[in-house]
Amino acid sequence: MKYFGAHVSASGGVENAPRNALAIGARAFALFVKNQRQWSAPPISQASAEAFRAACAECGYTPMQILPHDGYLINLGHPGEAELEKSREAFYDEMSRCEALGLDRLNFHPGSHLREISVDECLARVAESVNRALDRTRGVTAVIENTAGQGSNVGFAFEHLAAIIEMVEDKSRVGICIDTCHAFAAGYDLATAEACDRTFGELDRVVGLRYLRGMHLNDAMKGLGSRVDRHQGLGRGDLGLEVFRYIARDSRFDNMPLVLETPVEELWPEEIAMLYGFAAR
Repeated sequence: MKYFGAHVSASGGVENAPRNALAIGARAFALFVKNQRQWSAPPISQASAEAFRAACAECGYTPMQILPHDGYLINLGHPGEAELEKSREAFYDEMSRCEALGLDRLNFHPGSHLREISVDECLARVAESVNRALDRTRGVTAVIENTAGQGSNVGFAFEHLAAIIEMVEDKSRVGICIDTCHAFAAGYDLATAEACDRTFGELDRVVGLRYLRGMHLNDAMKGLGSRVDRHQGLGRGDLGLEVFRYIARDSRFDNMPLVLETPVEELWPEEIAMLYGFAAR
């Protein structure tokens, strides 16, 4: 079954996110489990956690339909020891929040070397950061998102994702999320069905589609290989609609959250309906 949705607001409390998703016709959703631009936040109260679980049950969402996203400040590959430790503690906090909410995965950007250490050393730091968080939590999978390769970010090459997974000790609790805009910007062509065959075939060979735990469905404002992370509405960018038709019709992408992060929220109901239309044909 296909689960299309969007990254919805949790303003006023995480328990509001499921109803915000239902209101736009989403069968999946993403959310931030705390303010994404702050290092710390008050713990999730038991009442809020119970309200979130009740809202999910009421609206028909199970954990496999939900893809929480960690905060933007976290850099699990940071070259500085103090900064790395701060990021690791923040990531653990977000993993523990997901655990409290009954969620089974947390999507994260792998990190940046800031041109101070090698790519390989940065990837090793990311993997060790994941290992530490997994040791301190239960039931939550760390889901690595591919990046566009902007600046000094790692994770734009499928080989980077594979290297992190190889160094994670508990393979049962690590996965990947593929962002279509990021992949295209990183140089992986997705503009035609034939290109999708090649790119997803390469992903399966290098990483393994068995690790796929969700996707971000975004068109790209810039062209193939631009290394620019700028999302665009579906069919309104350089990527076009074919990859979204392809994903909608391919059973390899069933039973996971397929989430819009497109820039115009008012278009989300229309975009979600279009995706379900692709799946039905």
